[in-house]
Amino acid sequence: MEAVLNRAVFSPDLTPEAFRQQRFPVGEPSEIASARRAGNTLARQIGFDDVRTGQLAIVITEAATNIVKHAGHGEILLRKVRRGAVDGIEVLAIDKGPGMRNVARHMEDGQSTAGSYGVGLGAIRRLSQEFDIYSLPGLGTVLMMVVWGATVNAVVPADPGWQVGAVCLPLVSEEVSGDAWNVVFEGHEMTLMMADGLGHGPHAAEASETASALLASCAPGLAPLPGAFLKLAHAALAGTRGAAMAVAHVDRERGELRYAGVGNIAACAFEGGQCRHLLSHNGIVGSNLRKVQQFEHPWRSGALLVMHSDGLHTRWDLDQYPGLSQCHPALIAAVLYRDFARGRDDVGVVALREHHADETLSEPA
Repeated sequence: MEAVLNRAVFSPDLTPEAFRQQRFPVGEPSEIASARRAGNTLARQIGFDDVRTGQLAIVITEAATNIVKHAGHGEILLRKVRRGAVDGIEVLAIDKGPGMRNVARHMEDGQSTAGSYGVGLGAIRRLSQEFDIYSLPGLGTVLMMVVWGATVNAVVPADPGWQVGAVCLPLVSEEVSGDAWNVVFEGHEMTLMMADGLGHGPHAAEASETASALLASCAPGLAPLPGAFLKLAHAALAGTRGAAMAVAHVDRERGELRYAGVGNIAACAFEGGQCRHLLSHNGIVGSNLRKVQQFEHPWRSGALLVMHSDGLHTRWDLDQYPGLSQCHPALIAAVLYRDFARGRDDVGVVALREHHADETLSEPA
């Protein structure tokens, strides 16, 4: 099967905070309205003007309508993002429908397989300040859109040099996820952390959020290197349930990735078609820290880093998704969540890539 892509250049959320999505199942018109209302509420909370609120409403409506018409059911995920002083809302539209063989054709207004598909995708792309799509025939489609709260004439802050995407959701029966992630940047360096609090619900979230807050407290100075951070986190999480945790630090000028993990957080680095699994040791941060060992690996521009909790099966293989590794990391996280979430646990997956704003991306044949 041939994957079809429509590429664009993006930049990440820079707020030192572990954002989680709101999840909205979509399978009938009333559920489309629920997702739209949630988007409007979030837009008002972060100060969107009427123009941007209206654009967001159209983006959500069209994306959800496409899911209902072409896939039957799927999900809309919403989360607040921030770059510099500008807030935005990211929308992920996820389905397991028939997919598309020619994304470029469907992006043209008037091209439709069920009455309005092309019009919907065209409107979504025009009204989103950031947009990417991945579709594999027979396996479904994932859209990523960001609407920024800046007014029409305002400039969205410049690209900071990293792309980040994530899905972080609770077990369906819970209101809050015990998984959390966070990332901080300073110049040519980046530190990414993922934590999975033991169990589910608020007590698990307390542990993972404590770890996230600890990383945030390191900003604007960069966090300690991974091994040292895990030891700090062990003390900070004392009195909580504890958590599995992994930390990665990339220094792109030195071309170096440093990594340390405790517990069952999975991490992989992809570069040049090769996958390197990063090693963690057994234990629980905050309770039973048996061993902390930091590993050093080479890091090259364009490499991809993926980290996830045990809410995701480990049997996934990006080679089964042609072209996906070159898409925005939000689409990578969304596809892995869609196809490999266990369904009986909180799930957290983060993908990150160094990014050059001036790189040229070509349209697939």
